[in-house]
Amino acid sequence: MKKVEKHIPAAQCRRSAQMFIIGSILAVIVFPLVMVWIAASIFVYASAAHHPDHRVGEFQRWAGYRFYGLVGTLVVTLNFSGEMKHWVGGGLNLLLAVWAVSILVVVPLGIRDLIRISREDWRDMMLEVEVHE
Repeated sequence: MKKVEKHIPAAQCRRSAQMFIIGSILAVIVFPLVMVWIAASIFVYASAAHHPDHRVGEFQRWAGYRFYGLVGTLVVTLNFSGEMKHWVGGGLNLLLAVWAVSILVVVPLGIRDLIRISREDWRDMMLEVEVHE
């Protein structure tokens, strides 16, 4: 095995921190995308979870808490909507209420994080990686 230095540009670090947040915002606004984003987000989250720049993981973690918390709420809401329909006026009203709350949680906090990411001082990184010959 030989060790090689790998260059990671600052722009790539910033994009890695932004991807999960942007996807979550889009999925929440265009609600049918939630089901697709649940699957895609796992790959996006996993690819950036162990990024060499620890700030990428921090932004991912908080965005993950918000989005996967929403997904958990949707699962409970949709599973028990039959029993809860007399509380909120029907399953559709309950779904719309959860959607409205998710927009109020995921979108503003996601935009806040995107602004924070753009203000971060991202720098190029050099990593030493092992290459199999």
